[in-house]
Amino acid sequence: MAEMNIDNLYDVVVIGGGPAGLTAALYLARARYRVLVIEKERFGGQITITSEVVNYPGVARTSGTELTETMRKQAQSFGAEFLLAEVERLELDGDVKTVQTSRGAQKCFGVLLATGAHPRMVGFAGEEEFRGHGVAYCATCDGEFFTGKEVFVVGGGFAAAEESVFLTKYARHVTILIREEDFTCAKATADAARSNEKITVLTNTQVESVSGDASLRILRYRNSKTGEVTEYRSPEGETFGVFVFAGYEPSTSLVKGIAELNEQGYVVTDSQQKTNVDGLYAAGDVCIKSLRQVVTAVGDGALAATELEKYVAAMQRKTDLHPVPPVTRVSKAEPEKKGPAKDEGLFSEEIRVQLDAVFSKMAQPLLLKLYLDERPVSKELEQYMTAMAALTDKLSVETDRQADTAQERPCVRVCKADGTETGLAFHGVPGGHEFTSFVLGLYNAAGPGQALNPETKEEIQAISQPVSMKVLVSLSCTMCPELVTAAQRIASLHPQVTAEVYDLNHFSELKDRYQVMSVPCLVVNDTQVSFGKKNIRQLLELLQEK
Repeated sequence: MAEMNIDNLYDVVVIGGGPAGLTAALYLARARYRVLVIEKERFGGQITITSEVVNYPGVARTSGTELTETMRKQAQSFGAEFLLAEVERLELDGDVKTVQTSRGAQKCFGVLLATGAHPRMVGFAGEEEFRGHGVAYCATCDGEFFTGKEVFVVGGGFAAAEESVFLTKYARHVTILIREEDFTCAKATADAARSNEKITVLTNTQVESVSGDASLRILRYRNSKTGEVTEYRSPEGETFGVFVFAGYEPSTSLVKGIAELNEQGYVVTDSQQKTNVDGLYAAGDVCIKSLRQVVTAVGDGALAATELEKYVAAMQRKTDLHPVPPVTRVSKAEPEKKGPAKDEGLFSEEIRVQLDAVFSKMAQPLLLKLYLDERPVSKELEQYMTAMAALTDKLSVETDRQADTAQERPCVRVCKADGTETGLAFHGVPGGHEFTSFVLGLYNAAGPGQALNPETKEEIQAISQPVSMKVLVSLSCTMCPELVTAAQRIASLHPQVTAEVYDLNHFSELKDRYQVMSVPCLVVNDTQVSFGKKNIRQLLELLQEK
């Protein structure tokens, strides 16, 4: 055991980068334990889709993204490490555990499961069929698609009330359908929905079905007390939306058959967040609890971290293995900087450091071919790519302003240095939630790319027919990057596979062509349309079905 390479050993691996995981990382790193946080989508968790947080103690008003980004930076300042990858399985036998990820294996003494939860489907007739064609689960991601339209919200909890108010920014009118006698959330949140002049609340009401043609046209719902059935039909030539906020399902598939779960699939822990497996702890929304809020997730993370500190210390003594302590970037002696902020251009110092880390690992240079038109978004794309290329000798830019119809402009195509296309392209400007996925696309195209197990690589290389993937996204969507990254990784490994990403904000004709009312939307070979986030394994299975 003592011969193990401690350079690759962590005290704790945290799975999940939401408030619980980030808090645990802060506590562990500050206590001088080496900790790695693994997140498969975007650091911050579910709270990042909340535009306004007003009930977090000590913070008067903020957004979910701002709050959790502050948490992440704070943990990072004490030396916590971060990895964007998907955890594929856990090997928890023995003193040293193994966390197998899409980017290689990570060794550690303790594991904290903080994977949160994902939206729950209700199960009414037509729900799955019209997902992406009128049925949606994320107001932040899909609300804009329903501008000027009628919208129905299914649910009576905190998310339903809060997101209904958010949807009034776009919708003509919002009707909330609650199966209970009243809202089940805090009175202040419920009152905000009740008092909104664009919202109608119907209680004791259950959705029976949705139906239509290529888009949603009919909604049927029943009053459970009177038995009366109401059928809403959209006006001629219009469609409408149904947003489902019916709670969440815990993301506990990684520990199914390993750790004890209750009937609903939540992890069973003791009062110190420990599971029935030595070295495995859980925190946040994956756990059994009566209140699922940021503040309770933070409490879980802090408690789990302090217990893991004791567990890890015991493992260090037992194995005589001592992971390399974290590098703290906090200096108490550093005076607070005054005066005007330094102009950092398009990329902050922190982002430049992250980009430098990626560029240094790229095996070969790339050429970014820009296909531009006269729209302002083309100028923005040119500035963005030029600024990025100025940071490294691994990137160069070539511009094409010819008015042809062969390219859907504006577009950046990722090519080898000799001009050979890699099959990766982004139409629009890859900012917002797509910044990281675009940078990962460059890394994948240049090589060596994100680590994959040999079996997955063989499956990708065994694809026998040309595959064209269009990934239609919104830059505000937290669920899009996983599909984008998966599509780009597959395309980077196969010369007959392409992955072209479109920001629908600039390509509304595609929204109409494929009847898109939810993102992410995947179009394979211009015929097969599907919705929802997908990892590489799920995407490969879909491609093999076509």
